[in-house]
Amino acid sequence: MSDAERASTPREGMVRLAHVIYGLHAFSAVMGLLGPALVVTAFLTGWPSIIAVILNYARRSEVRGTWLDSHFGWQIRTFWYALMWVAVGAMLFLTLVGIPLAWLLTIGLGVWVLYRIVRGWLALNDGKPMPD
Repeated sequence: MSDAERASTPREGMVRLAHVIYGLHAFSAVMGLLGPALVVTAFLTGWPSIIAVILNYARRSEVRGTWLDSHFGWQIRTFWYALMWVAVGAMLFLTLVGIPLAWLLTIGLGVWVLYRIVRGWLALNDGKPMPD
């Protein structure tokens, strides 16, 4: 996407929607910190995050060609990459040797998810696109 396309102004209300989506993801992740679930499992299985990803896909066409498209992609990639690494962790957990690695992976993944939410939300607040 060129700089000119990123500079296009998103439609009214789409920036607010992106804030809501970051908020839904953050709510799920924080519930993992406060409850018995891990951050990443709460992020992937919590209704707020699932609703957020559905909103990302449903409304992404409305932000195409704007700087906001990078945020929608960032949010979608965060969800799917987290899911992929949880699957890897689950496979590691099936082996006795892999259990400590699975725990480390899951904890590291939780930190990574929180980082992606915070970094993206701060950039959105500043009106800046996310890297591809």
